Amino acid sequence: MVHPLIPQVLELVAPVAQELGLEVVEAVFHTNQSPPVLRIDVRSLENEDTGLDDCEKMSQALEAVLDTTDLIPDAYVLEVSSPGVSAALETDRDFVVFKGFMVEVALAEAHRGKKQWIGQLVRRDDEAVVLSQKGKSISLPRNLVQTVELSDQSPD
Repeated sequence: MVHPLIPQVLELVAPVAQELGLEVVEAVFHTNQSPPVLRIDVRSLENEDTGLDDCEKMSQALEAVLDTTDLIPDAYVLEVSSPGVSAALETDRDFVVFKGFMVEVALAEAHRGKKQWIGQLVRRDDEAVVLSQKGKSISLPRNLVQTVELSDQSPD
């Protein structure tokens, strides 16, 4: 369940992140800890990786903004971090960054007799998700693709 302050927090922090070339991926307020912890996950819009410097700049900028509001009146800990790597590939950027990685593709209906495909990611375009299996290119219709996730399988 999302804490009731999160929408207000996001409204405050999104413009700060944008100014720093970052985007807010998630915000969570852990009130079951003492003091409570406000965690903001950010991703760099300019670089493939979100570095410690990005998190530090965001933390300092957020402290200044949050201190001027009375949104969280009691003591709390602010944590700014990178969201890490998600198994699911969703954004165009994900498909560029993980090109060449092994992925598992789930289709809504069978294509060439299969609903599950595993292979090395070649690309995603408007028409298809393209995989390589043993050096052979497989084009899966994008309109059938439900999920694309990183796989721990090794290429054959």
